Amino acid sequence: MSVTAYKNNKMSLFLSSYENRIDAKGRVSVPAKFRTAIANDDFQGVILYRSPAHNCIEGVSMSHMQKLANEDNNKFDDLFADAQQMNFDVTGRIIITPELKKHANLKNNVLFIGRGNSFQIWNPDNFRKSSKFQPIIQKK
Repeated sequence: MSVTAYKNNKMSLFLSSYENRIDAKGRVSVPAKFRTAIANDDFQGVILYRSPAHNCIEGVSMSHMQKLANEDNNKFDDLFADAQQMNFDVTGRIIITPELKKHANLKNNVLFIGRGNSFQIWNPDNFRKSSKFQPIIQKK
């Protein structure tokens, strides 16, 4: 349910899986390849919201959110109400709010799962328990 940056009719995708540490302030480094996927967006960050289907966080680009806003219906109202804009800091980190951390049961590490047009952020143990597929975790 997500689309990332479109520039010059070229679509970038969120691919692979990465495990990163989350610090006590809720900061986590977004994988460099994910940041590259949205580098052409005007907004330098990501949009996060609680997954309605899983105990994880969904992530998309601002360009995707703008595309949803242009649709003439109300089916995304709940998503817009829950969505939070997270700017990248100078090192490519974002802050995951306490509400999002609680929803996804995030502790010390987080697992970024590329889903093509979107990505998810999981507690690594919860993902491994809930998924039959065990991804190959890429290095930063």
